[in-house]
Amino acid sequence: MTGFKAFFESFVFVCILIEATPGPNMAYLAIVSLTRGRYAGLFAVAGVALGLSLIGVAASFGVATLVAASPYVYHALRLSGVLYLLWLAWSAWKGETERPAIAEACYSDGLWCFFQQGVITNLLNPKAWLFYVTILPGFIVSAEKASAQALVLTAVYVGVATLIHGSIVFLASSIRPFLETESHMRLVQRSMAVALALVALWLAWETQ
Repeated sequence: MTGFKAFFESFVFVCILIEATPGPNMAYLAIVSLTRGRYAGLFAVAGVALGLSLIGVAASFGVATLVAASPYVYHALRLSGVLYLLWLAWSAWKGETERPAIAEACYSDGLWCFFQQGVITNLLNPKAWLFYVTILPGFIVSAEKASAQALVLTAVYVGVATLIHGSIVFLASSIRPFLETESHMRLVQRSMAVALALVALWLAWETQ
């Protein structure tokens, strides 16, 4: 029992380290929370959680392994993810007042738009898929019940990620009232857009 507890704690610690490292989710959630508010950020968190859960379920049935093993599928996923992040960065850069076509949907569809973006951001994130292929299997202790264990570990990972993502939303949205003028908001929004674009370029380099 003690060994299992230590094993479980090690997995939770790894999850915290991974999610606390700046990446696509952190940058995207910060942008949404700063520019659209707490509720939009929480809807985005729910979308991120669903995206991570779907990948985890796929991984438990071997789909993630097939993605990682196929160079064409992997690079298609990688390129799509990078382009989508750049798309989000450009939308944030353009800002609320200009309302480009890619951002218009979030005004007409409401908060669910951010939920959908959260799902897509993770489904197109190659690092999320690689986590389930390279890191999570190392914590499976029995080959006979590998799928069941993978699902349990997925639930733990998504739970840890959601807590951290929720904290980012509350922290970023709490700063929002201090950005009293449109010029201040635009400066922060464009700074976060640049950060998200840099994350996209880093992701392209890191996963090549």
